[in-house]
Amino acid sequence: MQQIENIVEQKCFQLLKKAHRFGASDLHMIPNEENYFYYFKKNSQMFEAGKLPLNMGERIISYFKFLSSLDISEKRKPQSGSFKQIFNSQKFSFRVSTLPSVFGKESLVIRLQQHDNAKLLHSLSLFHDASDKIVELANNRQGLILFVGPTGSGKSTTMYSLTKYCSENLNRHVISLEDPVENSQSHLLQIQVNERSGVTYASGLKAILRHSPDVIMIGEIRDEATAKAAIQAALTGHLVVSTIHAKDAVGSFYRLIDLGISSEELKQTIIGIVAQRLVTVSLTKEPELSAIFEIISDEFLVEALNSLMTGNDFQIPYSLTLSYQIERGVREGVIPKN
Repeated sequence: MQQIENIVEQKCFQLLKKAHRFGASDLHMIPNEENYFYYFKKNSQMFEAGKLPLNMGERIISYFKFLSSLDISEKRKPQSGSFKQIFNSQKFSFRVSTLPSVFGKESLVIRLQQHDNAKLLHSLSLFHDASDKIVELANNRQGLILFVGPTGSGKSTTMYSLTKYCSENLNRHVISLEDPVENSQSHLLQIQVNERSGVTYASGLKAILRHSPDVIMIGEIRDEATAKAAIQAALTGHLVVSTIHAKDAVGSFYRLIDLGISSEELKQTIIGIVAQRLVTVSLTKEPELSAIFEIISDEFLVEALNSLMTGNDFQIPYSLTLSYQIERGVREGVIPKN
């Protein structure tokens, strides 16, 4: 039995090292009726990397759940957690998510992230004028900056970079509230949501406000209590940075209204909405991803909020849209033509 456990442990870390060497952002394990197939995700593409017998796949998933302090016996409900490990003297965080499948087996996704890997904003953005604008927003002492975009569009990476700038360049005290903590950062005081212990987004935010922060990063505004706490923090002299699920930048206004925030509160707090996407850059030997941004701020933000309050439609100037950024990239030869 001990020998089997040792083999499973070795296989688990072999998979993680293999994924790291490949440059993968995620490791996926997906079952069918006979095997577990595992894939590496890199630059938003899935690459099949191998397969395992069902019993070995189940043991590997159980071991990853054990490392992440998840319930090994519970296989019918989704679970998420994280663990840390050192590879080649480098610290890594691994965010683990399980999901039951139609075959009665669990699927697994592990996000690989190196500690303290917050990059400079200018290195993330395809166009420096966009990152300059985001930095300008961060120089505000209070208000709410929202990032929107699909899963995997790099919102968390951008927020880590933004809070790194606030901490190291503006000498501000930054606290984050995340579910779970995706990537350990030395410039942040990071608090993890733990609903079983009573630490929700809403209760955690209230506790953070008593800890004298200058900047608060919220992993996601996902319910009414969190939305109201974020607005309250922004109204009482804090810079709040967060994400929210919305179709586009303008859609975030309607999402907040759905969560009980008044149009007047939006007008008093929001200083910028940033929609983000990742695009393939063609200037390198191996294709890489870079971020483009659609930013609503200043006079365009005022116009959008006024339109919202009067019930009129607001049209973002085409020069600010993601479509224009893609066209600009193709025109300048940094984004390949399809």
